[in-house]
Amino acid sequence: MALEDEARAWISEARDRLSRLSAGPRLERIGRVEEIGDGVATVSGLPHTKLDELLRFEDGTVGLTMKVGEQSIGCVLLAAGEGISAGGKVFGTGEIIRVPVGEALLGRVISPTGEPLDEGPPIEAERFDPIERPAPGIVDRELVTDPMLTGLTVIDAMIPLGKGQRELIIGDRKTGKTTIAIDTMINQRRSDVICVYAAIGQKASTVARVIEAVNKYGAPERCIFVVGSADAVPGAQWITPYAACTMAEYFRDRGQDALLILDDMTKHAIVYRQISLLLRKPPGREAYPGDVFYLHARLLERAAKLSDDLGGGSLTTIPIAETQAGNLTAYIPTNLISITDGQVYLEPKLFYEGQKPAVNVGMSVSRVGGATQAKAIRALAESLKLDYAQFLELEIFTRFGTMVDERTAQKIEHGRRLRAILGQVEYEPVPLSQQVALLLAVATGRLDKLPIGSVGEFKSMLAERLPNARPRAVADIENTKQLSDDNRAALVEVIDDCLADMKAEAKEATG
Repeated sequence: MALEDEARAWISEARDRLSRLSAGPRLERIGRVEEIGDGVATVSGLPHTKLDELLRFEDGTVGLTMKVGEQSIGCVLLAAGEGISAGGKVFGTGEIIRVPVGEALLGRVISPTGEPLDEGPPIEAERFDPIERPAPGIVDRELVTDPMLTGLTVIDAMIPLGKGQRELIIGDRKTGKTTIAIDTMINQRRSDVICVYAAIGQKASTVARVIEAVNKYGAPERCIFVVGSADAVPGAQWITPYAACTMAEYFRDRGQDALLILDDMTKHAIVYRQISLLLRKPPGREAYPGDVFYLHARLLERAAKLSDDLGGGSLTTIPIAETQAGNLTAYIPTNLISITDGQVYLEPKLFYEGQKPAVNVGMSVSRVGGATQAKAIRALAESLKLDYAQFLELEIFTRFGTMVDERTAQKIEHGRRLRAILGQVEYEPVPLSQQVALLLAVATGRLDKLPIGSVGEFKSMLAERLPNARPRAVADIENTKQLSDDNRAALVEVIDDCLADMKAEAKEATG
């Protein structure tokens, strides 16, 4: 009797479900896999497929159309696709690729398609936006005038970065490019900037180091990590920067400030070359396809400071590129230099000499310039870059044992203290008030009589005393980004106190 009741309940439920189904014709586009391998597939039987359309294979793997021919189409797989074989079915979806966006992504480590990689719960997206979007037009943009402080004195003082700017970090392998990006992210713990880090073809150990550093020193609750690691399929690596940019644009379009770090674009270009050659696209210079410039231009142009009518939000992009033996004239570096608003060049020679960050000031430039610089720094750094360049030139002559006059010797000693001030250790970005105090100490010549080996001690003492001795002046400088006469006098007083105490300690130690 119980079985009959269960059967009647099941039949009733089945009839209820069938009654809700809408019977009618349904169009389904089905093709066939001709070739599969190395993360790309050639498909036939889908003549109406468009570029950038998503295709779905029998095992559930998704592919992205990248080449459309008369008889076949080429697509790149966005997952491993181990269950795909020649002769299998392929379904046209008529859709483009979209990624989750929203505040639920903050603090998470995700794949380019929005899958969690941090063993956390599934992403509850506010909506799904396409990874390819047109860049804001000229009338939709405002001038880049607000500073984006990196916490690195050499950059904030000489190569200033603004909100809405695109600043390239370029240099040889292992010269500290990623470290500068990490320090910039860590420094945003003092602001409300949302940070998005895109790892493109990076080793898992490198990505783990970045995440660990931000978790330990920064504000991870306002960061998103989009990881297309070196062991991911080429398609996933290729869409990583576009997906990360879309996630950052969500916050920009809400009127917030966002920072996007692309690490690195050289690997992205190499992955695109690999995919293009496998799909038999015509190769050009250095075997890159002809549209490799457009590949990065359409991405980096999305960085902008929006007009007040559109909310006034900003998206600042810091792409990273790798050079070989310092060759800035290679194909991809020159492309990126021409697209961006300036570059920070890291020189291996400086790095091996122990100067970190190893920024070559003469070959680094910000095309936005002092318009974005905090006024407190601008007043002290007007001639800083020229003075530093002159010092480096003079120092070269002294290495040959050339006799110099007293005035030249003073310039060299002054420059050496300036170089010592510009040096920083990783993961310790310097707040604006401390940068201003250090530049003020150098500009007024107060460090010229201090032994060069004691500059590091002075920096540590100043960092410890300044917030406690003059909290009102520090807060005023941090909030207004300006240096008033009263605050200048307060900083000078702290500087003099530090130097006096150091002099007394040195005298006591020698006595």
